[in-house]
Amino acid sequence: MIGGRCIEIYDVVLIPLIIGLVELLKRYGLKKKMLPIMAMLFGVVAGVMYVYPTNWKAGILIGLMMGLSASGLYSGGKTVVQNK
Repeated sequence: MIGGRCIEIYDVVLIPLIIGLVELLKRYGLKKKMLPIMAMLFGVVAGVMYVYPTNWKAGILIGLMMGLSASGLYSGGKTVVQNK
C-alpha cells in the first residue's frame, strides 16, 4: 500500500502497455538510448494520471517502478529471444 491505496492488478497491466508504446517508438525510429527514458516517462505519466491522480508523489514513485519494470521486461525478453 502506497499513499493509502492498494495497488490493484489493473494497475500492473499498465506495464505491458508501456512496453508496447516503447516498441512503437522504436519501430518509428527513436534511438535505442532513448527507449528506457521514454519507458520511465510513460510510467510516471501513467502513475500520476491514472494510478494516483490525487497524490503526485505516490504517482511518481509508482510510475518510476512501472517504467523500470517495463524497460527491464523489454530488455530481458529481447535477450531471451536473441539467445535462441
